[in-house]
Amino acid sequence: QVQLVESGGGLVQAGGSLRLACAASGGTFSLYTMAWFRQAPGKEREFVAGISRNAGSTSYADSVKGRFTISRDSAKNMVYLQMNNLKPEDAAVYYCAAALIRSNYNYWGQGTQVTVSS
Repeated sequence: QVQLVESGGGLVQAGGSLRLACAASGGTFSLYTMAWFRQAPGKEREFVAGISRNAGSTSYADSVKGRFTISRDSAKNMVYLQMNNLKPEDAAVYYCAAALIRSNYNYWGQGTQVTVSS
């Protein structure tokens, strides 16, 4: 099974950028679909972005399309989320997730906090 550890969160002003990273270990990275989810206070956890096993396909929540980019580096067993033009509503704990079976995200990181000031 795979273990996931996120990093890169922090405080940023609205309009700024952050790059989140997720390190995967303990599994065959290339077999997993990877994704980022987020959860804000008082809100349900929501899907943000996903990337296929071979990085040939990506998907995004409508709220982040054009602003966020998900990518993966197979050689380093890493997945990234580049977040540009951040908005206050993007503030949340961001989680890295892995799915061995299509859309079945059974593996989760501990989360990293993203705070966006107005």
